[in-house]
This record gives sequence, C-alpha cells and structure tokens, in this order.
Amino acid sequence: HVSQVDRNAVQNVVEIVYQAYRAGRRFLLMGNGGSGATASHYANDFQKGLLLAGGKPFQCLALTDSMPIILAWANDTEYANIFEPQVRTWAGPDDVVMGISGSGNSENVIRGIRAANEIGAISVGLCGYSGGRLKETARHVVWVRCDNMQICEDVHAVVLHALYTDVLAKVKADVS
Repeated sequence: HVSQVDRNAVQNVVEIVYQAYRAGRRFLLMGNGGSGATASHYANDFQKGLLLAGGKPFQCLALTDSMPIILAWANDTEYANIFEPQVRTWAGPDDVVMGISGSGNSENVIRGIRAANEIGAISVGLCGYSGGRLKETARHVVWVRCDNMQICEDVHAVVLHALYTDVLAKVKADVS
C-alpha cells in the first residue's frame, strides 16, 4: 500500500510544510481516533524536531490535544463542530491545516478543512478508502488507496514520518 501512494503528492506537501516553517506560519493537524493520535504524534515531531534542528520555533498544533475545548464544543453545539472553531481561532491565510481521516468522511474534519479554505489557509487531506469528501474538499491530498482502517492508519504514519524526515533534511541543509 505504501508503494501506491503518489510520491509527487507527498513531495508537494513536504514543500508546503517546509515553506510554512520558513515563513513562520502555523501547521495545524486534526483527526479522530487513531487519526487523532497521529495528529498529536506529528505535531510533537514537527514542533520539537524542527526547533532543535533549525533553531527556530514552528507553531505546530494538534487540534485534538485540548480535551476541554473539544468537549465544550461537542457538548454546547455538536461533535461535528469540534475542529472548525479551532481552525478559525488558530489558522490564518497561508497557514497549513491538515485533516487526517481514514474514511475521508469525518464530518468534523471536513468542516475544519472547509474553514481553512474559507480563511485562505492551505488545506491538506490525508485520507484512505475512496478518499471520501476529504479528497474533494482539501486543496492538496495524499490518498492511501486501501479499505482497511488499520492499514490506512499505518500508511498514514509512514507518510507523515517521510514528510517529517524530508522537511527536517531541508531545515538541516539551511542551517549548515
């Protein structure tokens, strides 16, 4: 399944994230369940790893990491609304907003990506299965063509590790 991922799509996202880092813009990630854990994992890698390598902070945030905010939005409005207000709070034009969804149909992720598009942020979708609505909504997409959620989640992790490794190499080259 990894071999079926469009390498050009991944390299496109590498360049998007790298340019966001260089320009001092934000990188926001979101997802549900395993995809939410993936968002949290890679926010950590990008924020800490690029600061250590490049000496410059990267404002990278997983919108999955504040349970009080998530629960307040879910309780006071609806669960499908947990990411959109956070995107509107934290993202600005040319920031990068990544939605991760195995099915590509997580309503809260779709709403977050739509908000990113409306704000003028650069939206990225990481999806599986048929790509779902995320494939159609995000401006840049990395699609894992697989109908097994666990394999999709594993390949998403591989893609994000490759993405991080490539961005890290560019940052290190800038420093040396």
